[in-house]
Amino acid sequence: MTILDGKKISDDIKDEIKAEVEKYKKKGQKVPHLAAIIVGKDGASLTYVNSKVKACERVGFQSSLYRLPHTVSELELLDKIEELNKNEDIDGFIVQLPLPPQINTQKVLNAVDPDKDVDGFHPTNFGKMALDMTTFIPATPFGILEILERYDIPTKGKHTVVIGRSYIVGRPMSILMGRSGFPGNSTVTLTHEFTKNITQVTSQADIIIIAVGIPDFLKAEMIKDDVVIIDVGITRVPDENAERGYVIKGDVDFENASKKASYITPVPGGVGPMTVAMLLKNTLLARERHAKRILEN
Repeated sequence: MTILDGKKISDDIKDEIKAEVEKYKKKGQKVPHLAAIIVGKDGASLTYVNSKVKACERVGFQSSLYRLPHTVSELELLDKIEELNKNEDIDGFIVQLPLPPQINTQKVLNAVDPDKDVDGFHPTNFGKMALDMTTFIPATPFGILEILERYDIPTKGKHTVVIGRSYIVGRPMSILMGRSGFPGNSTVTLTHEFTKNITQVTSQADIIIIAVGIPDFLKAEMIKDDVVIIDVGITRVPDENAERGYVIKGDVDFENASKKASYITPVPGGVGPMTVAMLLKNTLLARERHAKRILEN
């Protein structure tokens, strides 16, 4: 069994991006600029956004953070998005989710310029991804592809089972694993809460990608020997014996499932670190495309 070390891969990617940024600096060219909008004071969101700011500093990106109160109106948020859309200095930006109930999340995501949508959530980018066209791939699925590629895990002709159908992870992964190329060319089964006899499905899988937010959902008895497991789940589970009063759990019963798996991502330290790294990579791509458009015009 091999542990898929997302932390190491993410560090490697950041080093590679930093080297590219240094080339820009030596040529006197503009460095990539990533911006983020955060609404309210959700603890997890603040932690995640702060990690993005630190990552930008590490690789030499310019970064901007726009904080809006949780009482902000939908119109005010849309005005801020339009302001960033028109800001030529910003290559890409994200709107941190979740958003408060007075705001229509899909309307907000649709308002982001697809050319600056480094989260890859805009329908234009999602559609291009589905058509195998060059576009921004959502950061977490992009990170999973990078893990599979860097560990050279075979996917062609394999049976991939995706558990969970969110537009952030599950649905994109079902498309990407069935695409032409590597990683891809696998036969994909997308499962969800209404899937019957899910153990019958998972026990046939060569690769399992799970993102349901239910700690220890995938048990050892649900998988076959030598399966590859990508665990996207991350949940705080109360534990009086833990220093912080909780432990971090993935969607996989790691202790037992890892004994049967050929490759498996840990939680934490697996997919999580890859999300920020691939957001940076998307921003680098956005900067390159931005520069190309300027030259063409």
